Amino acid sequence: MIIDTHIHLDHERYDEDLDEVLNRAREKGVVKFIIPGADPRTLEKAVAISERYEDVFFSVGVHPYDMELFEALDFKKYLSHNKCVAIGECGLDYFRLEGSDEEKALEKEKQKKVFTAQIELAKLYKKPLIVHVRDASRDSKELLLAHNASEVGGVLHCYNADEELLSLAKEGFYFGIGGVLTFKNAKKLVNVLPKIPHAKLVIETDGPYLTPMPHRGERNEPLYTTFVAQKMAELLSMSEKEIHLLTTSNAKKLFNIE
Repeated sequence: MIIDTHIHLDHERYDEDLDEVLNRAREKGVVKFIIPGADPRTLEKAVAISERYEDVFFSVGVHPYDMELFEALDFKKYLSHNKCVAIGECGLDYFRLEGSDEEKALEKEKQKKVFTAQIELAKLYKKPLIVHVRDASRDSKELLLAHNASEVGGVLHCYNADEELLSLAKEGFYFGIGGVLTFKNAKKLVNVLPKIPHAKLVIETDGPYLTPMPHRGERNEPLYTTFVAQKMAELLSMSEKEIHLLTTSNAKKLFNIE
């Protein structure tokens, strides 16, 4: 029994065989799927998918790459939906910053403003956050602490293995573990995994991206959470069944789903 806590089922790469993708996963024990609201342009599609399938949920949010769309997004409309379980994917991403130092600084401030607004919305509507952090650990942590995000908690999606973020476990944050854990160059994540409190571990795919071994290079799909669970069990000296039960219980608690 596994919950895929971060799967972009609204991506066009699932358009032709979504039923098959979900059924393959269900046959291997994946019981629920959460679509992160990364791009407002596909949000209606995500909602429609959640309405079509009882075991699919969605969140509403704006990824830092699409922050110019934030003002136009009617959060209230989506947050009142009974299948909406979180706010995000939101956060900070400094990986692609371009231009002069001044331009980069301006871009960072814009990202921080949009991220902060979504933290405040999460607190207002009592929803957990799905947080994207790339090359921005310190600023992300500082914003979460400064704006009391512990009131709602959330998940650090595709946890980047930065030990500086581990203290957020005490602030109600979980750590999303995906296919990267199986990569040969994932030594940092492999080493830090045992330091994460077991009660704060959840599994994700981030499909169609970050496909785990031995399927790296293919389209990722929820079925492949089983490979993540397998690797977690190996590294934590637990059985796969224990990992399934643990992470499923954690995800249900985080997203308030049964």
